[in-house]
Formats: sequence, structure tokens, C-alpha cells
Amino acid sequence: MNNLTTLIKRLEAATSRLEDMVPAMAESASPNGVPQMSNGGLAVEQADRSLGSSPSPAPSTPLPASVDDFDALINGDVKTFVNMSEEIGGLVAEQSAALLRAFAAERKFLIITTKAKKPDIQSPTYMEVLKDLQSTMGAVNDIREANRASPLFTHLTTVSEGINVLGWFANESKPTESISDALSSAEFYGNRVIKEYKDKDRTHVQWTQAFYRIFKSLTAYVKNHYPSGLTWNNEGIDPLEALHEVYQSKLPTSPLSARSATSAPPPPPPPPPPPMPSNGVSSARNTSDMAAVFDEISKGEAVTSNLRKVDPSSQTHKNPSLRAGSAVPSGPLRSDSQNSASSRGKSPIPGKKPKPESMRTKKPPRKELEGNKWFIENFDSNPPEGMLEINASITQSILISRCSKVTIRVIGKGNAIALDNCKQVALVIDSLVSSVDVIKTPRFEMQVLGNLPTIMLDQVDGATIILGKESLGTELFTSKCSGVNVNVPGSGDEDDFVEMALPEQVKSVIKNGQLVNEIVEYAG
Repeated sequence: MNNLTTLIKRLEAATSRLEDMVPAMAESASPNGVPQMSNGGLAVEQADRSLGSSPSPAPSTPLPASVDDFDALINGDVKTFVNMSEEIGGLVAEQSAALLRAFAAERKFLIITTKAKKPDIQSPTYMEVLKDLQSTMGAVNDIREANRASPLFTHLTTVSEGINVLGWFANESKPTESISDALSSAEFYGNRVIKEYKDKDRTHVQWTQAFYRIFKSLTAYVKNHYPSGLTWNNEGIDPLEALHEVYQSKLPTSPLSARSATSAPPPPPPPPPPPMPSNGVSSARNTSDMAAVFDEISKGEAVTSNLRKVDPSSQTHKNPSLRAGSAVPSGPLRSDSQNSASSRGKSPIPGKKPKPESMRTKKPPRKELEGNKWFIENFDSNPPEGMLEINASITQSILISRCSKVTIRVIGKGNAIALDNCKQVALVIDSLVSSVDVIKTPRFEMQVLGNLPTIMLDQVDGATIILGKESLGTELFTSKCSGVNVNVPGSGDEDDFVEMALPEQVKSVIKNGQLVNEIVEYAG
């Protein structure tokens, strides 16, 4: 009943709008009395725009409940996040507008799935359907990559890592797991924003929490409409036909997305042309500087005829007091070129070198859970009760930094582990969803009891990795590493572990115009 009442009101508004436009149309009528309507009916287009102020479906193109609920998500949590981004302003607001366009592109994709049959995911048709969504998602990441020096780079990275949530439909069996993984990636950086601004500006904290709420609302939406994966219309039309229909027809749009599409600022004007050479400088001379140099050299002793003799009072080898100063004082005999050289800006002062580890202030050990991230820092030895133990869940990641001579036990299936600037750390884990990243951690030891997809080592000198039978498919990536040994179980249950060394030297040769790399092996 409420939908019928809303529909009647909207039809009455459209009728009233058309009646108001009749006099203007009569004035522009042709001599035979027929109104002139350009571009296929301007009045109808304006009426459609007036109806577009509401996300409710028009009578001719009703939208399914899944699209209506997606509009509610956009106009709810997404709109709240965009508004808070505009309060922060700058690149954060610009990136939130790109995120809004990505949600609008996913809305169109969902409409296509209700109209078309499912194409082969490896076919060009499927890639064409996803083209708009992929480009808008890429635009969000491009803003992050183009502004790495920004003081709000952590904000930009939070959104850039979280935009992958719009690809939830790629997981055809459990789409909510993809949303959870994207949330974990976003929280890795979002929690840094919370930590940095919780005592300075609560607006940034609320901004991060508003971004997290989008994931929770999207999870509820997917559980409601696509609990077992994205569904298509088995009796629908061709996907490309549906794509053309969606982009050409006047489907009702979300008011927020429509407003952002029309209010985008125009691109900046192109830069002015480069200045022309001054009258006193010849362009030919600019293009033949080297020729002019050789011409001057060929003059012989005449080259030095214009040089002035240095006054003895300004010669440092005759005046020790001048050598103690930073520069020779300017005198009347100095040329204009010397004066201009002395007036140029000085080179920037190099930054201070970091203090050695032994001279740094010792910080207290820390083992703390913030949000979905564990922090283990500044441990010099194992605690009195033994090794450090962490009960991790699938959504929690672990950061270990500035620890030495400590053993860490991770119980349960965690998300990811990162070690940075540690020494003589032993790590025992059950299973992980993602990877273990080890950076600048010499004499590192790790044992994997369960499953681990990836191990990445960067600048590691001396490491022992023990893999279990469930982790024999682990992929190892190394960079600037040495002395890394991997132990795997023997062929039999009673056989000892087999130790294998990762290659350290690579031979590169050019064959047939191609660079071929080979691992250097030593026999004996």
C-alpha cells in the first residue's frame, strides 16, 4: 500500500510538471501547430529527471528487491562515509567520491545479473560487463598511488585496501568470506588511523568506524540476497544486450550517485605554453652549447684574457684566517658571475642519521590487541612463564617488531604475521589464511604445524624453516637473503626431516637477445 501511494504521488508530480511545460512548448510550435521536441522528447527527459530524485522503481522498469536494498546501503552507510570524508576534505573527499562511483558501477552490474544469463567467466563478454566496475575500483587505488607523500596516505591506503570488497561475487560459494578478508586488509591500516588520531581529532576515528560499517552492512546484504553466491537470470537475455539496455535506458538512479555524477568539478585547464627565449639569447645557441664550448677552447690563450687576477688579500693559501671561515668574503674585485653564484640558494642540509640501536631509548615490552591486530614489541627475552602465546582468530593479524631472543607461539588459525627488525626470533604457528612476512630479521626460525600459503623473506641473513606435511605446498619468496634452509618431512613416517638450502647465487646470460637466469649449483 505504501509503495502504491508513493507511486501515485510521483505520477501526479510528473503530470503537473508536464502541464507547466505546455505553454513553453506552444510558443516554440512549428507553423503547422505541432510542437518541436528535440533530442527525442525533452519534456519526457525532464520528467524522468524529476522522478529520478527517488530510488523507487518507475512503473515501466521495476527493480528487484536486491537492487532496492543495495540503494538503501548506498544512501545509508556509504552516504554517511562520503559526508564524513567531505568534512576531512582534500584527497580523502576525492577518493570517497571515486568509491561512490564504484558502488554505482556495482549497482549497474547487479541490475545486469537480474536481466541476463550468466556468461563464461573467462570470456570477453564477462570482462566487458565488469569493465566499468574494474575501472572505477582502479580509480580509487590510483588516487592512493599518486599521493604517496600525502600526510593522509594511511587514510587513502585504508580505502584502497577496502575497495576490493566490491569483488565479493568472485567467491561463488562463500561471498561473505571475501568481505571479511577485505575488511581485515582495511583494518590493518584503519587501526593505525584510529591509534594516531584517537587523542588528536575524533573526526578521523569516526571516519574510520564509518568505513567499517559499510563492510558490516554489505555482509548483511549479501547474506540476505546472495547467501550461496551471485545469481543470474537463467532465462534472461544476452549479457551484452543487457549491458546496453542498462546503460541506455532510463533506470531510476540513487539520488546520491546521481548528484555526485553531475556535480563533479571540471578538469583543470592545460598548463600555459613554455616561455619563448628572450631577445638577447639566440635559440641556435641553446641548441649548440657544446659547439660553443669547443669554439671557446680553440681560441688558445685568448680564452683567459677576460679573467681578473685574484687580489692577494683574498687568497686562502696566503691568509690562514680565511681558511678557518666557511667562505671568502666578497670584495670589489669579484665579478658579477661570482656574486650571482654566491647568492644562489644553498643545498639542503642532510637529515640526521638514525641513532645506533645501543643508544636508543629502551621502550617497555608490549603485547596488546588493538581492534583485529596484535602488537608484540620490544621483548628481549622470553617472559618468566615461558614462550609468548597468542590465541589468534581468522580475522586477526600479528605484527612483531624490535624483539630478540624470544619464542612466539601462535595458537589457532590467524590471518597474517609480519616480523620487522627482530633478531633470533623463533616462531611456531598452527595455520594462517594469508602469509608470513619477514623483514630484516637475522637468525630467524619458524615451524609450521598446519597450513601456510606463502612465506616472504626480505633481507634475512640466516633462517631455518620447518614445514609440516600439510604445508608442503607453501610458496617461498626471497629478496637479498642468505643462509636460508628449509626442512621438509621425509618420504616415510619414521624418516628424518630433509634439509634443503634456498639458492643465493644466480647466473645471468644473454641468449638470442633474451636475458636467461640460471641458479648456480655447487657439486661436492
